Amino acid sequence: MNDKARRDNLRKVVDDTRPAVVCLQETKLSYISERDVISFLGRDFTKFVFLSAQQTRGGILIAWRDGSFVVSQHRVHRHSVSVLFSNNDDPAWWFTGVYGPHRDDEKLGFIEELREVRANCPGPWMLAGDFDMEDKNNENINRAMMGRFRHFVNDLELKEIPLLGRRYTWSNERDSPMLVKLDQVLCTNDWEEIYAENVL
Repeated sequence: MNDKARRDNLRKVVDDTRPAVVCLQETKLSYISERDVISFLGRDFTKFVFLSAQQTRGGILIAWRDGSFVVSQHRVHRHSVSVLFSNNDDPAWWFTGVYGPHRDDEKLGFIEELREVRANCPGPWMLAGDFDMEDKNNENINRAMMGRFRHFVNDLELKEIPLLGRRYTWSNERDSPMLVKLDQVLCTNDWEEIYAENVL
């Protein structure tokens, strides 16, 4: 699928579902303009924060629909972007979009980055994206790193918002496919209390 087809598919999903917030991982873009965001998501999305891709890898975009939220703060780290959303009806809450490193020697630093993000983003918190830390359908698993990530989740008392109808989020699409759970959505108890009816 070429870039234009991907953009058209993304635009159709956004038009059909009308989300208030969109988070994209692995944009592969070193710079994102307002014109780019409008072409991806539509004219209602003129407010956004992004993390530049490193060459052709990574990159995160968080954009929100005009009039949906006020953003008073944002933070950009090496593997994450965090935005403080507020409106007149609900308490302010932080959203962090992540694109975790694929190399094992960078994953401890990534977990420490998330701890730092949490220290600087108090209150209700949701984080979502490609953590590249979870299970696969084969034995090629770094169990020690999975344990460290689970310790981080437990230590910060995070809950996973379940994906409906599937366990894995990526496949290499071969005859005997490797299936991997890269993507997750986690939240704090106080975030869940605000948005109690959420599933993916």
